Amino acid sequence: MKKLETIQQYLTDHQTDAAFVTTPDNIFYLSGFSSDPHERLLGVMIFKDAEPFIVCPLMEVPDVKAAGWKFETVGYEDTDDAWEFVKTATDRKLSDLKSLAIEKSHLTVERLEKIEELFSNAGISRLDEQLNAMRNIKDENELTLLREAAALADYAIEVACENIAEGVSELELQTAIELALKKRGVQKMSFDTTVLSGTKTASPHGTPGDRKIQKGDFVLMDLGVVHKGYCSDITRTVSFGDPSAEQLSIYEAVRFANQAAIDLVKPGVRASELDYAAREVITKAGYGEYFTHRLGHGLGISVHEFPSIHGANDFQLEEGMVFTIEPGIYNSEITGVRIEDDVVVTKDGVEVMTKFPKELKIIK
Repeated sequence: MKKLETIQQYLTDHQTDAAFVTTPDNIFYLSGFSSDPHERLLGVMIFKDAEPFIVCPLMEVPDVKAAGWKFETVGYEDTDDAWEFVKTATDRKLSDLKSLAIEKSHLTVERLEKIEELFSNAGISRLDEQLNAMRNIKDENELTLLREAAALADYAIEVACENIAEGVSELELQTAIELALKKRGVQKMSFDTTVLSGTKTASPHGTPGDRKIQKGDFVLMDLGVVHKGYCSDITRTVSFGDPSAEQLSIYEAVRFANQAAIDLVKPGVRASELDYAAREVITKAGYGEYFTHRLGHGLGISVHEFPSIHGANDFQLEEGMVFTIEPGIYNSEITGVRIEDDVVVTKDGVEVMTKFPKELKIIK
């Protein structure tokens, strides 16, 4: 309820009649109801001076109520025009809507045109930044869930290390990880689990396949879980057998870069400073050209959310922010290494929520 009141206060301050929220993650954040609507319409209409309503497929109305939603729920059948239900419900609350805030980064052109048709007298404004600002600072309940999600990610890396062996394929290792998590009650991953071996580790977004792990390989695991609506995201790289001198040099450069960025985290520091600190370590080690992506991203209900941690973002860190720190080096002739942690900004520093050790693990 407090989150809805914050939106209502925003509408009052910006002299806006209502806001229509359609991103499933933001709907969950505001209402507690989680759903993937696919092509169907799902939205929360929030009014400055009236009670909100949710519009959803009729079959999901009981689920909305079970999630704790105390206000009106407008259900429509697949044969209905869902937008007419939105218009009718809105008119019951406010007969002449003259201004409406929406998520411009989410709505399709088709849906925007429908809103403009239905509410032809309404000026359209952007709600994205307000929702980003609200979700950016996690409360204690959210932090608890994020810590629990991180602990499950740590466990997944332990499982992976226990199952690495000569001749095991990347897909077989991926399966072992996800099966172990299912047994722990994890319903879904926060993204497709990545397991890469050998020189395939040099592809930052590589796809697991039937390649079999061999002695001398580095094995990279990038994974996360969704736990009670909140995501984790961890990457660890381990060595199957003793590493070469060059592999070890690359690994240590990434590990020191990861720690250099973590050591800087505290309120008031700019996101760009973290990226610079990690990139400087890797550049001085001689691998600057092989660090080809941003340092990290916000983390919460979405596995990638506001803010983006990169060298051009001067956004200042605040207490309660949660994001990843994930420097990497990707040399397709030798190996790839990425080390990723989930961190939260504390009152005077940082808490690292992912705990799996970062000294190079050598699996014999």
